[in-house]
Amino acid sequence: MHDLETRELRYFVAVAEELHFGRAAERLGIAQPPLSRAIRQLEHRLGVQLLDRDRRGVALTDAGRVLLHEARPALDAVAAAARRTRRAGDPRRPLVLVTKAGASHELLQRLLGAVEAETPVEVLLCEVGEQAGLLRDGSADVAIMHRPFDDLAGFDTEDLLTEGQVAILPAAHPLAARDQLTFAEVRDVPGLPIARWPRLDGSYPDGPGPEVRTQSKLAQLVALGRTLLVIPASSRAWQWPEHVAVPVLDAPDVTTVLAWQPGNRSQALASFVRTAATLWP
Repeated sequence: MHDLETRELRYFVAVAEELHFGRAAERLGIAQPPLSRAIRQLEHRLGVQLLDRDRRGVALTDAGRVLLHEARPALDAVAAAARRTRRAGDPRRPLVLVTKAGASHELLQRLLGAVEAETPVEVLLCEVGEQAGLLRDGSADVAIMHRPFDDLAGFDTEDLLTEGQVAILPAAHPLAARDQLTFAEVRDVPGLPIARWPRLDGSYPDGPGPEVRTQSKLAQLVALGRTLLVIPASSRAWQWPEHVAVPVLDAPDVTTVLAWQPGNRSQALASFVRTAATLWP
C-alpha cells in the first residue's frame, strides 16, 4: 500500500469534521465530485470503510474515528515542519521567543539585553499555557515557561532560576496588610476564592473560584475583590495599584526555564540558550 498523502488527509478531516460533503468541499475550495472520489479512493487504498453514507447524511465508522484522531496531529506536524524549515532557511530572520503576557519583564529585559547584540529576537506574547502549542506548531523557536505549571513534555529545557510564590490580593483586603502568609491561610478565604487556572489538558480544577485564562480578566477580578491568586514572585510585575503581593512561605518553588523543540540545530538558538544560562548561575 502506498503512503498516505497530506492532501488525502486534509480532504478526509474536512469531511469528518463537517459530516457533509458539500460543506467540506466549500471549506476546501474544491468541487464536491472530486472530493467524493478522493474519499472513496482513500477507503479503497486502506481497505476499510471510513464513512457511513445514507440519505440522512454522513457518519464516521470506527475506522473513520481512528483516522480522524491520527490525522489531525499528523497534519499539524507537517505544517509545523514546513514553518520551521522556512524559518531555518532564512538567515536574516529573528529568533522567536514566546512568553506569556504578564511574565516578569525584568527577567525578559535582562535576557534580551544580553542576547540581542548577537541574536535578533522577536517576542511573541501569549496567554497562560499557550507556549507549548506555539513551540510544537513551529510558530516559536524558544519559550519562557514555568515548572511545574507548564507543559514541558517532549521539550529540551534549560533552568534559569527558581523562586518562591506570592499571593496577589485586593489592596483593601485585611490579608494584604500581612508581611507573609501560609498556603493554608489563602486556600479558603471567605468571599475571596483562589482563581482557577486551566490544567495541562485544558480542563479546570473543581472549586468556587472563577475560571481564568487571561491576565487581563484575572487582574480585573482581583481589583474588584472577587478572587486572589498565587503566582511566581517574578510574575508580580503586572500587578495593578489595586493589588498587593504577599509572600506565601510554604508554596512550592517554581522554576523558570527555557524550552525548545528537541533536534533544533539552530546556531542562533544554541547561542541564545548559552548566554541565558550564564545570567542566573
